[in-house]
Amino acid sequence: MLGPLKQHPENFVAIDRVKEWTRKRFKLAGDAPIMVAEVACGLPGCPPLETVVVFWAGDDQRHQFKLFKPVDAVVAEDLPPAWMKNALIAVDGMGLECC
Repeated sequence: MLGPLKQHPENFVAIDRVKEWTRKRFKLAGDAPIMVAEVACGLPGCPPLETVVVFWAGDDQRHQFKLFKPVDAVVAEDLPPAWMKNALIAVDGMGLECC
């Protein structure tokens, strides 16, 4: 199942980097909440470490996406394109119970 990992100090820099890329990519306000978490998954076929990104835009709706790699391996090009923003609106039961 999914579960939060114990954070390593070097991950904080990577988390901040992913937050900033997310803010720029989706043109979010400076005070828009963004959460980035690295989670472990033990389910068959699931990568051992995933990065989950959740943000709230001016529409007060939660948007979220997963990147199937550890947070320190994420690069800006891994984020979904800006035009997919509305497709990232979270719906209850989407399977991202961690967020």
